[in-house]
Amino acid sequence: MTIRVGTTLPSFVDDPEIPINVARTAEAADLDGVFVYDHVWRGDPPDRRPALECFSLLGAVAAETSRVRIGTLVARATLRPAATLANSFSTAQRVSGGRLVAGIGAGDSQSRAENESYGLDFGTLVDRVRALHDAVRAASGNGYPVWVGGHAPQVREIVAIADGWNSWGTTPEQFAEQGALVRGVSPRAELTWGGLARPIEEGASALSDRLRPYAEAGATWIIVGPIEASDPAHAAVIAEVRTRLNA
Repeated sequence: MTIRVGTTLPSFVDDPEIPINVARTAEAADLDGVFVYDHVWRGDPPDRRPALECFSLLGAVAAETSRVRIGTLVARATLRPAATLANSFSTAQRVSGGRLVAGIGAGDSQSRAENESYGLDFGTLVDRVRALHDAVRAASGNGYPVWVGGHAPQVREIVAIADGWNSWGTTPEQFAEQGALVRGVSPRAELTWGGLARPIEEGASALSDRLRPYAEAGATWIIVGPIEASDPAHAAVIAEVRTRLNA
């Protein structure tokens, strides 16, 4: 089984050319996918950073690449009505020529301030899970894979109406345990993992060794989130990781 490997793009910058350049470099390095975050900003004052809007950036990346898959990791169900979110995904699918991966999540405590700053109710876990369910149902069946992102049991259960599950930042042991629970709900669900790394500093060999247990636990996609995400040189290291994981 081929392990697909992707990278996140630097969304928390002023200049959109920075993530677009990283996406071009990732495609040239033969990575499988590039993924954008969905935030209104990042961090707290006085060090708060801006964020490029998720779907605007996704469309720009789609227009500037031709092969690499593009995706959200993850679009937040509470920021947009389900119909609006599904239409945004379908538009990105058309603009990219069928290369979309739609990751959708319910949001967590770090999302509360972003929602409330725009007058959007953050809601209870029940509210957020309901919004996630509606968003996944609206997006599913439109020709692109839909991944559900999150660790809460109520979130994992929604994988039954999606195509896959994404776990962010878990240990290999946690990923294996939760992945088994996901498979209990949806035996054919694709299991995917994403997390932060320092590819250049770690080096391809050490990073491959660190990520291999996720593949052994069933991950078919591994998405590396470089901490210094604006440096396009990470792409070559992540591409070497891809080669090592599939050797």
